[in-house]
Amino acid sequence: MVDTRQDTSAESENSTPGESSDRPSMVWDAWGIASAHAPLSDRIRTLVAQVFGVSGEPVARRDEGDVPLRESGLTAAHRAGLSAVVGADQVSAGHRDRLLHAGGKSTPDLLRRRVEAPQDAPDAVVFPADHDQVLAVLTYCAEQSIAVVPFGGGTSVVGGVDPARGRFDTVIALDLRRLDGLSDVDPVSGTATLGAGLTGPQAEKLLAAHGLSLGHFPQSFEYASIGGFAATRSSGQASAGYGRFDDMIMRLKIATPTGTADLGRAPASAAGPDLRELFAGSEGTLGVITEVTLRVHPSPETTAYQAWSFPDFATGAAALRTVVQNGAAPTVLRLSDEAETGLNLARSGDIGGAPVSGCLAVTTFEGTEAHVAARSAEASALLAAAGGTALGEQPAREWEHGRFAAPYLRDALLDVGVLCETLETATNWSNVERLKAAVTTALTESLGAQGTPALVMCHISHTYPTGASLYFTVVAKQADDPLAQWAQAKRAVGDAIAGHGGTITHHHAVGADHRPWMTAEIGDVGARILRAVKDAVDPAGILNPGKLIP
Repeated sequence: MVDTRQDTSAESENSTPGESSDRPSMVWDAWGIASAHAPLSDRIRTLVAQVFGVSGEPVARRDEGDVPLRESGLTAAHRAGLSAVVGADQVSAGHRDRLLHAGGKSTPDLLRRRVEAPQDAPDAVVFPADHDQVLAVLTYCAEQSIAVVPFGGGTSVVGGVDPARGRFDTVIALDLRRLDGLSDVDPVSGTATLGAGLTGPQAEKLLAAHGLSLGHFPQSFEYASIGGFAATRSSGQASAGYGRFDDMIMRLKIATPTGTADLGRAPASAAGPDLRELFAGSEGTLGVITEVTLRVHPSPETTAYQAWSFPDFATGAAALRTVVQNGAAPTVLRLSDEAETGLNLARSGDIGGAPVSGCLAVTTFEGTEAHVAARSAEASALLAAAGGTALGEQPAREWEHGRFAAPYLRDALLDVGVLCETLETATNWSNVERLKAAVTTALTESLGAQGTPALVMCHISHTYPTGASLYFTVVAKQADDPLAQWAQAKRAVGDAIAGHGGTITHHHAVGADHRPWMTAEIGDVGARILRAVKDAVDPAGILNPGKLIP
């Protein structure tokens, strides 16, 4: 049966529990909020018409109230049991709440939302207030055989929050937005304890009141949550300066169906394997992260910007490697390949008014005036010596200004019949060129064979002394069945990554989409270890079925 009702009940009017001006819910069928969406510019519409042969006219969007959903299977007894834990007003089987928790924001997610068939959705959404309520919900769901999908910001692009039921008749989304406090600040040690439900902007606002910052700014920053960052081992755009999110984790508090795990009590320890690593990156399959103590730093006094041009990608990559291996990494360090640089030029007409050919690199430096001056001077000297041409600060400022907007362009392209998706990997410096070529070839050959030639772009988004991540964007005309079209390309590129020395994911996580390659990544022994841990903490198997565990 299908639920097509427009909600009128108190549980599901036009706002979700916990929704506010500083935490708006994203629209159901696209990224972000409605007011930030805009049609393609005339320049881009002309470009896609010329390259892909589409009209450039967007399809009509459906109102969320007209979207049919799978009928909720939540029984009255289960509603009463969950309400006894969190309160009746914090358990919703309303149309809007279920729709807004129907999955993440990958291109396949959004293509499925454009299909007229009934949308799968959790049977209910539960909004716990604290760790103890999360623990009690998990205990109840394990006893009642109810699957639980932990839900932070809903920004997954790998099927990580899809309401998969597995062998269970009922599945709930466990929305953590009410776990939104800053419970402790230790300015002497440079740590802060944050609720898992805080979004990036909420966390930065709370920390700023103490003169502090986390400095974690992934593209999902505006909507993703602290718990989600930890559960997916997120990597922000300033990772060259501040590290990955898992580098920042000092302590984790986790609710599991078998009890509470409270892990991490010192900056470093030799007390056996670091069990925090079992849950950082566990994607809600082993437990629900409710509280995170993180390394923080003083809000930077100043930021300096500098953009660079390199004649080709290989020269630029070698320059970035030199900077990182000499310990002179900026706060942000990125390099676009020729195709991505060219498309950015075609979109804007120029890059900050500067003539650019080859590949564009962006650097920013944060900290005290003295620290920024010294570090930018050292990095600039190394980049210039490695073949870079300084372009001034404007291109870097323009990148920063628009760094969270790319998903909106992706959605506008989908609306006019253009497939646009991203994927990422990482490898050692010595393998960067080989892996980049293999991924590009897999995508162009797979999509080309389907009659939809593709444009493939790449940039280095995160750097390490031993290697770097490669972030790809692929654009092609949508086939008659774009879901099948992308699934075929995804299989080809996943196999290429696994076969050419790359990791199947650097920061997007595994979810459902990368799960087929997990055994190739960690081996049979590693897969058995993950399954054994799963059995130990979640013997009923209720936590996020179908994700991560091979």
